[in-house]
Amino acid sequence: MKMTLLDMVQDILNDMDSDLVNSITDTAESQQVAQIIKTTYYEMLARREFPHTKQFSQLESVNDLEKPNYLHVPEDVGKVEFIMYNRLKINETRNRWIDMQYLYPDEFAIKLMNRNSDDENITQVTDFDGAVMNIRNNKQPEYYTSFDDTYVVFDSWDKNIENTVQGLHSQVHFIRIPEWTHEDTFVPFLKAELFPGFLAESKSVATLKLKEEADDKAEQQSVRQSRRMSLDGWTVHKGMRYPDYGRKRPRAPRRNRARIFGERT
Repeated sequence: MKMTLLDMVQDILNDMDSDLVNSITDTAESQQVAQIIKTTYYEMLARREFPHTKQFSQLESVNDLEKPNYLHVPEDVGKVEFIMYNRLKINETRNRWIDMQYLYPDEFAIKLMNRNSDDENITQVTDFDGAVMNIRNNKQPEYYTSFDDTYVVFDSWDKNIENTVQGLHSQVHFIRIPEWTHEDTFVPFLKAELFPGFLAESKSVATLKLKEEADDKAEQQSVRQSRRMSLDGWTVHKGMRYPDYGRKRPRAPRRNRARIFGERT
């Protein structure tokens, strides 16, 4: 059963033998409990990936002729799972959705630096931080990276088809960051079966914090969150990179998507 923010505040206050309230703003304690619920909510979402927060959408167009290979990451994107781009061809209406290959920023930079800047099919693009990239201008994108977790940068675009890469030609699968409204009637974006655990976690933290006892629960949350962020704190970046010691990297996830959306052509 889903609960409003006021329902949860009242439940927690009741278990703490505190004064009951009709609104989360009635007392200083009710406001503290509401804030603890909010903090616990986002900590729980960061600790685990919930299927209901995943969705498909598009990246946002930049339409900057000086940065023709850039798309913007929407504000509510918490983590990019994968990106596809419609590699259209001249005089064709057929969609060609292709799974873009992610490269770490240093790998991406090295790949582009090895291109011949004197080639007529190369356009030099300057990043916001001043780095110069050799971008192919006669080929739809194949690789991408992000230097700032705000913009997705592709290795190429086809100027004969479009002046810049376009958000409407992209598909991004991502984990969405749900919005929080600090009001009595707000219902957190969770599936109904997750509410009991969410309420229990909030109640445990609130009891420890407001009873001024040792805050072991909050410390556990902090440790878990720190570990999670060290491995998975990026939006577009694929997280920590480990040495492979000569082992071949698995290709199954990408190949599975290729079967769904069509092979690279």
